[in-house]
Amino acid sequence: MSTATEPVAPATDRRPPRILVVDDERSMRELLAIVLRREGYEVLLAENGRAAVDLLEKEPVDLLISDIKMPDLSGVDVLRAAKKIDQDILGIMITAFASTDTAVEAMRLGACDYLSKPFDIDLLKMKVREKIENRQLRQENLLLKRTLGLTHQFSNIIGRSEAMLDVFKMVETVARTNSTILLTGESGTGKGLVAQAIHFNSLRRDKPMVAVNCGAMPEALLESELFGHMRGSFTGADANKKGLLEVAERGTVFLDEIGEMSPVMQVKLLRVLQERRFRRVGGLEELQADIRVIAATNQDLAKAVAEGRFREDLFYRINVIPIALPPLRERREDIPLLADHFLTKFSEQMGKQIQGIAREAVDLLTHYDWPGNIRELENVMERAVALESTAAILPESLPAAIRGEAAPRVAASSDGLPESGFDLEAHVKEIERGYIAEALKRAGGNLTKAGKLLGLEFRQVRYLVKKYNLR
Repeated sequence: MSTATEPVAPATDRRPPRILVVDDERSMRELLAIVLRREGYEVLLAENGRAAVDLLEKEPVDLLISDIKMPDLSGVDVLRAAKKIDQDILGIMITAFASTDTAVEAMRLGACDYLSKPFDIDLLKMKVREKIENRQLRQENLLLKRTLGLTHQFSNIIGRSEAMLDVFKMVETVARTNSTILLTGESGTGKGLVAQAIHFNSLRRDKPMVAVNCGAMPEALLESELFGHMRGSFTGADANKKGLLEVAERGTVFLDEIGEMSPVMQVKLLRVLQERRFRRVGGLEELQADIRVIAATNQDLAKAVAEGRFREDLFYRINVIPIALPPLRERREDIPLLADHFLTKFSEQMGKQIQGIAREAVDLLTHYDWPGNIRELENVMERAVALESTAAILPESLPAAIRGEAAPRVAASSDGLPESGFDLEAHVKEIERGYIAEALKRAGGNLTKAGKLLGLEFRQVRYLVKKYNLR
């Protein structure tokens, strides 16, 4: 993010690795405590399983070393409870009564090793050191992935305008809450990137974020996509399938173009938001929905509610924290920053040594109204980099519309053909793109309505929108 607001990786924990030793034999507890403390570990002791579980609920622990056979709870029971508290905890099981069944159960629960008494102390120290080092390496890798993820997700959210600074501040404020968020703004303003930024700065960042375009699929398919289905629930359902709500458990669901959702699906989504429960299509079991919902739309949902096209109760459920993204024409000071970012991106991708953008070209980019917003700017810069043969982007590499030149109109007679000729294919594409953009604008981004204005089917419009990178 090109502001003072940069994603900062959390500080690493500098305390020594903490080990919990659980054994009903006092002598064994004390022996392991002495050995492990000499190795530099912090050691907690528990004389039985229940005391161990109490400690686990209060203190973070890196490694559990537990006797299996104890009077109250077995070591396997303690490990099971530990995994519910921290699924990444490591476990070493120790017993004088080795059993294949208990060994299998312990390993199934995630015990990383299994030792029979009497055991060699040096072997135990080696195993402990190995497990602790592996855990630390995994944590460092997770931290690195998280940091890279944050950097990547913020890379296209660029701006120093007052409007964008307000957006950045809002993202920082709400990211660590679990509140439902509604992102509004024209197509191409970066709603998807902002949703990603919110997720990757949230407490759910280590869990999945899944996205679904509510306007891109029929009602039945959307229901199956969100909720999943049971085998045989409809033709073609050959196996049980998890829906995105299950896939995103404890993570984030991004519902793009929520204004396109059918009335039936609106009712079903409302129930999920109210009760945090849902059923798969054709299923009877109620499943928990521990998810954070971020919705997005380019429509005026308040107007849609007034016109009866969108449920009022659902609107209030998703409009808990609204964030409005400004169109690019309302933050022109950000256009040079964005253009420079896309120049760097595409120059690297194409292996071209283009160092900058000529001042005349920057002025043209800044004064253009950008009906397709950031997505259109990205498309224009990709084209410019591909066409440019000098060390800087020149005005000649920008489309005619941005240069303020009307495309030459060709009459049926040869008299209308310019003396120097022109690129007919590019001219036709420019006209086609302009009509599609205008139809989308009039239809408020609704592909079906835009298709009616153009005499095209929904699929044709969707194809052309994708082809010209309009939405």
